[in-house]
Amino acid sequence: MLRRISYLALSFSLALSFSACSRSIKEPTAPPAATTPTSPAAQTPASSVRFVKAAASAAQIPAGGQAEAVVKLTIQNGYHVNANPPTDSYLRATEVVVQTGDGVSVAFITYPNSLTKKFSFAEKPLAVYEGETAIKVMLKAARSAPKGTRSLPAKVNVQACDDQVCYAPGTLELSIPVTIK
Repeated sequence: MLRRISYLALSFSLALSFSACSRSIKEPTAPPAATTPTSPAAQTPASSVRFVKAAASAAQIPAGGQAEAVVKLTIQNGYHVNANPPTDSYLRATEVVVQTGDGVSVAFITYPNSLTKKFSFAEKPLAVYEGETAIKVMLKAARSAPKGTRSLPAKVNVQACDDQVCYAPGTLELSIPVTIK
């Protein structure tokens, strides 16, 4: 009985192999015609960086001292980003991350006061930023920091939303110009 089942399985496998190999080769068909999306949002999934811009002011720091740099966010009209801290822990806070080194470090970052607004997609009012907002980055220079000008790479993590939906979080990259005196 076992031998008969093995023989049937082998016969079936061979039959499939022969039928697959005996098919004629066809010319590849042309891909379906591309359709033109009707809006830029239809072209790619919307990312938060499409609705937010960031720029940083220069900081002049005395060796052994501190100075403030300002990261200015410009949020497109009709959109907002979550504040820092956000209303709920599952929301993505707006966050500035500065890469330090060469004798320069971040003393602290001050986020602005938020607006509290109610949106249709949330059960309770949310803490957000809209329009233009300034995030203050207090930088400090070690006494041994080399004098001169440099740029500190920075990132701003944001999640933009309109009054109905939130978009994929994104990261804006910028540089903070720093001069050590």
